[in-house]
Amino acid sequence: MFVVSLKFSSRKDKAGQFMEGHKAWLGRGFDDGVFLVAGSLQPNAGGGILAHNTTRTDLESRVNDDPFVAENVVHAEIVEITPARTDDRLAFLLG
Repeated sequence: MFVVSLKFSSRKDKAGQFMEGHKAWLGRGFDDGVFLVAGSLQPNAGGGILAHNTTRTDLESRVNDDPFVAENVVHAEIVEITPARTDDRLAFLLG
């Protein structure tokens, strides 16, 4: 499981130009069964994604395909988590 942090860069003002592509990219992540949760970092600092069912290498490639990353609107950081305990509603994450 991975946490992806997409923190705005100094090019934050360009986000509107790439928003439709970014939304389509997010949609593909959900459609492919990789993204579990996506949302905004507060206050207005960027975005965060919870991802699974992928390798770090494949996720890095996927993240680099995000128009926000490609156009340097955000800086991406990927942190890997090995779940050891979850709420029963998330038991599927333990496999």
